[in-house]
Amino acid sequence: MIATLKGFTQQLVPVNGIKINAVTGGSGPPILLLHGWPETWWEWHHVMPLLAEHFSVVAMDLRGAGFSDCPLDGYDKATMARDAHKVMIALGHERYAVCGHDIGGMVALPQAALYREAVTHLAVLDVPLPGWTGWEATTTRLWHFSFHMNRDLPERLIHGREYDYVSTFMADRFHDHGTFNPADIEIYAKAMALPGRTRGGMEWYRTLAADHAAALEYKKHPLEIPVLGLGGDQRFGARMVPMLKEFASNVTGGPIARCGHYVADERPNEVAAALIDYLKAN
Repeated sequence: MIATLKGFTQQLVPVNGIKINAVTGGSGPPILLLHGWPETWWEWHHVMPLLAEHFSVVAMDLRGAGFSDCPLDGYDKATMARDAHKVMIALGHERYAVCGHDIGGMVALPQAALYREAVTHLAVLDVPLPGWTGWEATTTRLWHFSFHMNRDLPERLIHGREYDYVSTFMADRFHDHGTFNPADIEIYAKAMALPGRTRGGMEWYRTLAADHAAALEYKKHPLEIPVLGLGGDQRFGARMVPMLKEFASNVTGGPIARCGHYVADERPNEVAAALIDYLKAN
């Protein structure tokens, strides 16, 4: 099944030597949505129609995921941020807001740091960020970080078992399972089973040591734009604002009640309302 969303169109945008799948709709000031692992742009499908009433919405598959290309390299978050920035420029958006969840948040932060003339607002949802003072202590407790960093082993073990892995992984990170449509698991698992996409997702983790070193440099020049930090109260919600204050001077946000890691899936109305309020107030 190919995921499609009423009122939105998909296109492959050639940028940075590859093609990126971008989904666009709505009108108004532009906002870019960046998904996490093990998802695709479909992560935002409940949020996008709500945002599209106020904004020009762009959701893209990161390099290595969905229908975007999965080259052999370029999975450091600065290169992925360049992908995302060039997608927005190609679509005619020279200034825009960016919102990233999970790995997408790790891309959104360097995007704001590297393209300061372009990024007007930054939102980061439920993720520990490279460069954060709690990075090593937190990520050593997350088993999948070290597993995904292994060369070739995860791909071999996950191959043919994409549904089992994705369904188990995501179920463990939900709080209110009644909010999630199991059919979405099929979309993510089939996307991961496309040639090269499991490897692409693992490569996001294999660059994290370099991403951490790069992020320490970003901290030397704190962001001055408005920054929003949100997360599930059962995951990273309480830590998002203090963490982002290490990178930026104007940070608001906090936890979303009764919510796990997949905030856009589990609490889309709250996420959309928070983004709309934040973007309209700043």
